[in-house]
Amino acid sequence: MSRQRSMDTILAAEYVTIGELVRITQTRYSTLKYYTEEGLLEFQQAEENLTRRYRRAQSVERIELIRRLKSQGNTIAQIKEQLLGENR
Repeated sequence: MSRQRSMDTILAAEYVTIGELVRITQTRYSTLKYYTEEGLLEFQQAEENLTRRYRRAQSVERIELIRRLKSQGNTIAQIKEQLLGENR
């Protein structure tokens, strides 16, 4: 079992794990996993141990945007359409 990185290390890192994203954004693991499965959060697969790595700044920004859109009454389907429509 690996040791957890300190919050200072996490906040300075370019890439973080989903568990570290949970810590920085105070979002449930299951929620972030769902966003990933729905294609709302992009990740890269580290080949050596198959760990998903998320770009910290980009992911935090995306999670905040999803929260904002949800607070405005949008469903996940509507949010997905809006966010994935941006990438076309």
